[in-house]
Amino acid sequence: MAILQPTNIVGKVEGLYLVADSEKDIASAPVDKVTAGFSGFEGDCHTSLTREACVRTKAQYPIGTKVRNVRQVTIVSVEDLRAIAQDMGLPEIKPEWLGATMCVSGIPDFTLVPPSSRLIFSDGTGLVVDMENEPCAWPGKQIEKHHPGFGRHFVGNARNRRGVTAWVEREGTIAVGDSVALHVPPVRVYQPGAAHERSRVA
Repeated sequence: MAILQPTNIVGKVEGLYLVADSEKDIASAPVDKVTAGFSGFEGDCHTSLTREACVRTKAQYPIGTKVRNVRQVTIVSVEDLRAIAQDMGLPEIKPEWLGATMCVSGIPDFTLVPPSSRLIFSDGTGLVVDMENEPCAWPGKQIEKHHPGFGRHFVGNARNRRGVTAWVEREGTIAVGDSVALHVPPVRVYQPGAAHERSRVA
């Protein structure tokens, strides 16, 4: 039996965005649809098969090392953004301010979906969830532009709500309004030696 299993959770693509040059400005701009290739979304500055290791992976590789780009796509959810905004005392937080390239709705606790989950879209396009996207100060600077005095509160309120990063497993086209189905792997707490102990008891 396949280890990845479809769930009964089907969400919706609420927004798609492209970032022109994150070195100059992390903010993204809305588009109606994207072409997803194996390198990422066409026209987005994060599109590439590889990238240079950064501070996020400094415990694994020296900064600047060429690694697989598993951060091709940044996805947030309507529900998570709404919760962040509410706790910050703001009317809204737009996906563009976070440099998101996709916003979805209808997937509960979206930021906490298991790593290696698959997001399967209307035409069969598939994205693999790498992991939770840890909040950082850069979105706070964008929020500060629109709501002075509030940007510094972003990181603390965005933990476990910042969304996920993902990479393209199956090429295709994604449009605003498309459905997105969640497929998940088994979820277990890693306890070294536990499986061996269970087999001995059995």
